[in-house]
Amino acid sequence: MKNHTTHTDKTAFEPANPERYAAAQKSTWVSIYVNLILTLLQVAGGFVSHSQALMADGLHSLSDLLSDVLVLYANRHGNRHADAKHPYGHARVETAATLILGAFLAALGVGLLVAAAIRLQHPVALQSVNSFALAIALLALFAKEGMFRYMLAIALRVRSQMLVANAWHARSDAASSLVVVVGIIGNLLGYTFLDLVAAAVVGVMIAHMGGKLALEALSELIDTGLDAEEVEAIKQTLLNTHGVVGLHDLRTRKMADNALVDAHILVDPKISVSEGHYIAESARMAVLNNHHVMDVMVHIDPEDDMQAKHNNKLPSRPALLAQLAARLGDKHLVSNRVVFHYLDGRVDVELYLPIDIYEQADALQARCNEIAVDDSLFRVIHIHRNHAQK
Repeated sequence: MKNHTTHTDKTAFEPANPERYAAAQKSTWVSIYVNLILTLLQVAGGFVSHSQALMADGLHSLSDLLSDVLVLYANRHGNRHADAKHPYGHARVETAATLILGAFLAALGVGLLVAAAIRLQHPVALQSVNSFALAIALLALFAKEGMFRYMLAIALRVRSQMLVANAWHARSDAASSLVVVVGIIGNLLGYTFLDLVAAAVVGVMIAHMGGKLALEALSELIDTGLDAEEVEAIKQTLLNTHGVVGLHDLRTRKMADNALVDAHILVDPKISVSEGHYIAESARMAVLNNHHVMDVMVHIDPEDDMQAKHNNKLPSRPALLAQLAARLGDKHLVSNRVVFHYLDGRVDVELYLPIDIYEQADALQARCNEIAVDDSLFRVIHIHRNHAQK
């Protein structure tokens, strides 16, 4: 009992993907340090130099700092192993974090836009900025572009949707810093209103990026499927599996950077249960090995249940045996091996005779043919006489 408890505690805090977890931790901590320095420089520099655009960009850097903290939390908890309460793992913690981040950025962007618009209503109160603001804005521009390239490289290497989103967030920061540089230069050239215009543009860019991230995360939380091209590729992988003769009801849903797949595959209805299971496992492993998929649920169908008649109202095995014995007039016959195939709303029967009544096989087959014609339940009844008793 002690060993079991230790094992549970260990897996609860070990990341499911150590490489991805470590890469995310490293890149996020680098981003935290950079954004902390930029926030202090931009806000203080904007206040001293009277640049609304630089202060707005400083608040943008502050939002980056807060979002990095959120990423750290999501990365730790999203990489945990599956458990009893979360059988599909914790990957959607990343999605929820992206949704929160997107909503926060959208609100911040709208706030900055409104503040700039209000100030633009009073052109007399507009102030010229100090050239010190330009130096800070240029420093922020190069720092954020460098962060973007660094973070995107790591995100693509470990294939993390959240890290990719955070990297492009850094690129939006670089773009906003470029706008700030242009606005400050315009202000220094005598067009004082351009600093506030730059602040408004930064607000729009932040709101746009936040809204986009929030919508993408929301679409995943409501189980949006993969794009048509990827679904078609998964379909072909399943159909190429030996033993799969058809496919229908293929469904997918995103799970952070992975996907969950459900599929109904058609197999020969007369094969054994174990062979059908083998085909299903082969199809499942083919998808897991060839696509970025977390898990695949494969349902085996002996026929296309989207088109065939339903079998759920047919009698169960005991009732079928009783009815077959009554129609054959010999309850001992059904004590031998009997295989039922539920197909298209009727039943196919395979009846195996013991060796001591082989001579009755032809007569029994003729009788079974008559039953199949008269009885709406049985579609065909086939006599086998090349097997011993079960």
